Amino acid sequence: MAKAMPIIAGMCHALAYAHERGFVHCDFKPANVFLTDSSEVKVIDFGIARGFLPPADEADKTVFDPGSLGGMTPAYASPEMFEHREPDPRDDIYALACVTYELLTGRHPYERMSANQARAAGLKPPQPRELSRTQWRTLREALSLDRETRTPTVERFLAGMSAASAGPARPALLAGAAVAALVGISAVGYYAWRTGRTAPTPPVVAQAGSSSTTPSTPPASTKEAPAAPPVARVQTEAFSMPAVLRVVAAVPCSLLVANSPENGRVRVRGYLAESVGVSRLREQLNALPGMKSLEVDTQPLSADKCDIARTIAPYWSGRRDGAAASSLRTRGNHTQLTEGTPLVLELHTPARDSYVYVDYFAADGNVAHLVPSARVPGQQAPASYSATIGDGGDWVISRPFGTELVVLLTTPAPLFDGRRSDVESWQDYLKALEKPLGQMAHKYGQDRISADLVEISTRAK
Repeated sequence: MAKAMPIIAGMCHALAYAHERGFVHCDFKPANVFLTDSSEVKVIDFGIARGFLPPADEADKTVFDPGSLGGMTPAYASPEMFEHREPDPRDDIYALACVTYELLTGRHPYERMSANQARAAGLKPPQPRELSRTQWRTLREALSLDRETRTPTVERFLAGMSAASAGPARPALLAGAAVAALVGISAVGYYAWRTGRTAPTPPVVAQAGSSSTTPSTPPASTKEAPAAPPVARVQTEAFSMPAVLRVVAAVPCSLLVANSPENGRVRVRGYLAESVGVSRLREQLNALPGMKSLEVDTQPLSADKCDIARTIAPYWSGRRDGAAASSLRTRGNHTQLTEGTPLVLELHTPARDSYVYVDYFAADGNVAHLVPSARVPGQQAPASYSATIGDGGDWVISRPFGTELVVLLTTPAPLFDGRRSDVESWQDYLKALEKPLGQMAHKYGQDRISADLVEISTRAK
């Protein structure tokens, strides 16, 4: 708390300054808070900040364009931002509370779910042990998923958090880790959430009979925290690829595949939960006996994409051989797309006749069905078929912006009796997919269904 409170106070002062001048940040998150070399707190990126009206001018709401909040980050956006309500300082207070909770614990209060998903799931964040009753009441109110019961001002939030803590002192190592989380280094959120420990190890690692090992060097392109200094250990057990696969399979909210071209040398690739992070995965795998070298080539997957990952995990082409796999890519493998840019996708189907579904999971919690759709009504494809869609400017990047997914599903028969509406919510669509996918896997075999995805990042011009 001694290290965290100056950062919390700095964030509060910056937001209060903006609110006093009639602006809401609208995209407050750890990546937009910087610590200088002299430990000053700087809040940046007011690119989508919006004006708000004080209560006395409530009748003049219509001057606002809530739809312009499309650049919000789902894990830190208030429920009201998803509802496109007018900007309010309490939107920033919700994000501030999420960042504060993450700073203190190393994990997001709602497992990085968006606020509307957390509300639908009935999630309640556990109390951090560092906080006094007053501090926890303050933080809990600021995390409210209802604007009316949320802390009304940053000043009141800071006053409550500044109350003396009655909890036990936080170990210095963990305080340092919390500061690292603020500037964007992923923390072990999922395991800490599930077990209540700060840095637990899944049972498969604990059973391996080995405490630590020399970390292998990550690829030059992988950005992660510096590896811990090598720790010597006695080699007592042989390398076991099944043990590697058990660790990989236990990682939540991820699509991962591991192989070992040579005994003791392992490569892991795919999509990895942000709440786990590359460093933590490397730590778990390097702790296994007989590990000689480890290459991790993954893309981060945020918690709000977990339901999508779970739905397609049994059919993900990353775990299939070439004949049974489908593939989806953006043209030129460009995944950073700007407003006004056409979305052009290149797909390849498995070595059998199939029905094709291409769905765009947007940052606002909706899914747009690209194939089949009014623009691309045909969805039957012959074996090993390659196609490019969108090169005629069918789809153009626009608001909302953020990290989004495009998913390809190929099936041996139609999933639905007719074409679905062009746009619907993620949850409705994923729920609708569950039964027909299960029935099709039972009837034709799981290997007759294939899925792939591409993660893109969209932004305004």
